[in-house]
Amino acid sequence: MPIIYDAALKTLSLHTQNTTYQMLIGDTGHLFHLYFGRRVDAASLAYRIIPSDRGFSPNPFEARYHREISLDTLPQEYPGANSGDFRVPALDLIGESGAVGTDLRYLRHEIRAGKYALSGLPAAFAEAGEAETLSVTLGDAATGLEVELLYGVFEAADMLTRAAIIRNTGTSAVTLDRVASLCLDIPFGKWELLHLHGRHCMERNAERVPLMRGIQTVSSRRGASSHHHNPFVAIVAPSATETRGECFGILPLYSGNHRTDIEVDQTDSVRVVSGINPDTFSWYLKPGDSFFAPEAALCFTDGGLGDLSIRLHRFIRRHIIRSPWKDRRRPVLINSWEAMLFDFDSERLLRFAKQASALGVGMMVLDDGWFGARNSDLEGLGDWTPNAAKLPGGLRPLSDAVHALGMKFGLWIEPEMVNELSALYAAHPDWALTVPGRNPAFGRNQLVLDMGRGEVVEHLFTVFSALLRDGGIDYIKWDMNRNMTDVYSCALPPERQREASHRYMLGVYDLLDRLTTAFPEVLFEGCAGGGGRFDAGMLYYTPQIWCSDDTDAIERIAIQQGTSVAYPVSAMGAHVSVCPNQQTGRSVPFGVRGIVAMSGTFGYELDPAQLTEDERQMIRVQIDRFHRWYDVIQCGDCHRLTELEDPGDFTAWEFVTPDKSRALLNVVTVHTRANHPGAHVRLRGLDPMGMYRIDEVCCEGCVNPSMDAPLDGAALEGRVLSGASLMYAGFTLPPLMGDYPGAQVSFVRVGPDGGIL
Repeated sequence: MPIIYDAALKTLSLHTQNTTYQMLIGDTGHLFHLYFGRRVDAASLAYRIIPSDRGFSPNPFEARYHREISLDTLPQEYPGANSGDFRVPALDLIGESGAVGTDLRYLRHEIRAGKYALSGLPAAFAEAGEAETLSVTLGDAATGLEVELLYGVFEAADMLTRAAIIRNTGTSAVTLDRVASLCLDIPFGKWELLHLHGRHCMERNAERVPLMRGIQTVSSRRGASSHHHNPFVAIVAPSATETRGECFGILPLYSGNHRTDIEVDQTDSVRVVSGINPDTFSWYLKPGDSFFAPEAALCFTDGGLGDLSIRLHRFIRRHIIRSPWKDRRRPVLINSWEAMLFDFDSERLLRFAKQASALGVGMMVLDDGWFGARNSDLEGLGDWTPNAAKLPGGLRPLSDAVHALGMKFGLWIEPEMVNELSALYAAHPDWALTVPGRNPAFGRNQLVLDMGRGEVVEHLFTVFSALLRDGGIDYIKWDMNRNMTDVYSCALPPERQREASHRYMLGVYDLLDRLTTAFPEVLFEGCAGGGGRFDAGMLYYTPQIWCSDDTDAIERIAIQQGTSVAYPVSAMGAHVSVCPNQQTGRSVPFGVRGIVAMSGTFGYELDPAQLTEDERQMIRVQIDRFHRWYDVIQCGDCHRLTELEDPGDFTAWEFVTPDKSRALLNVVTVHTRANHPGAHVRLRGLDPMGMYRIDEVCCEGCVNPSMDAPLDGAALEGRVLSGASLMYAGFTLPPLMGDYPGAQVSFVRVGPDGGIL
């Protein structure tokens, strides 16, 4: 059974296929964390805790004569504050008397079938029989507060989820100052922190650093999960590689201000506390009210970073993304932005669509500039009525014309923002977040709407429902082009202003939930100036997110490789754009741009009319390849074959179908060298007893200097090698010469007669 309670030993054990998570109800009523790691079937692992008298570590009242018992040195499941543990707490509050802190003791627990849900928040889900829930309720006698700790156990997926519900069952109000989603104490071992940092146009770069004694923090105060510090973190053994070593992954399902603290204490124990950022948060909780902390997914593996990523990818695809589009073939799209910016009309857009359709593109997306008085980013944002000068008759005639070409029609929106120069702001200036008496800061000439107000969400739902209902729209790109400043809500009293940021996020989730529920056939893509809100919370509503505004293929390799540590390729919006690239000025071969963009949802950011005939033909070839390899890329497991932080002269990655029958190897050289021995890689995920035929070799941007001609990979095609050979002895491509050359090699499993299995 996944969840086992041993009444005699007072242990609660959570088992997945390969892991065990165990906690102990202590004699004082405190809930202690015993173990999380590779599966063990021991009824109690309490022997791992060896109490020790340590100076200046106080003792609970009931154990005041036992100096070796201290909350300051024992691993805890959900520690309170100001009660003897000086490490980072999971919960802190101020009572009506002004007293700070909590002393949480075990009250009860319940084991039930199925997966719990969270009111107003994204949370992983499960079909019947796929998950069980453990609920453990702790209480604070002084305030009457109850904390329900929720654990979702996904046995086959080797994943746990954590959340908490804070209920005020007392007689007076309290103010919550910190509410974490989880605490994980790791009492033994040396560990490193792997996190995903970045900036606009260079998001989610993987960085791995040793843990120091003290506190290291990964956080955002920007009103979004941010371009700069993604919510995901991993705690990994120093010896961990892509293929071996212990790794803990913590994946919050939250898109707002987040914070994860990693503390190494006096005993070298590691504590990880993750949740809403307390720097920008408090919550007034009246008697009878409840507060739901966001969910976080938790994973352990001793199979290295690659196995951690694959488990997270599978879990996100199956148990977090709920859109019907997660299991459907998504169309290859072309976006109007880099081709036209604000300068377009119906005639030009239709000509653009016809040219794209002739190349095999399946959807045209109309980006910014289609609404209100929108001819620049100075005006019109918030007025979601089609611009009559650009679109006579509105969106429907254009949509119908695009559909007549056999294409789908998509639309860009930015619901959460408003320009001062707009009818919406003129009518409702109080709907924008601004501090009274202070001139607000601007980002992209826009202000942030107060999404925590029900009337704002209702207005936006009405407006966009009409657009989706009447406009013939198949796809929505939901953007957010600035971070939050001047956070002040006219709808909240002074003492509750620190609730505004979290209420904003709840309002965004509410609008997303209502629109995606009302229009399930529409494909929604998240965006926040590119990858500024790329997180598991958004993926609950949008099955894909625009990975970055940086479309430079070489930069995108690092961005997409870093993103793949936690998030699946099927969630990464990735497109081919023009060269020299608009963000970097770099020129990369057209075919190599295709290799990189195919490692995502795939599309184009360019004007077909400006391309050469060779480039247009290459688009036809790329789209054909993507369709043929779609299931391998979008549904297969992704393996990083080169190092994350220092891949060397080339980067290589591979996709393998779940049944191990097909594989696709991608290699891009980022630093060409003379007399290079070639790109040698060891493939992964194949059947070692199976035989694989090299089905197709596509070399892009490669030249043979001695012949002044493109490198021909056809000589490798048809060769049959064993899975064991490809994985253990490896596979070598000839030297890829030229400016940023690349190659794709597809493999198919064959039988003894050479036929495809």
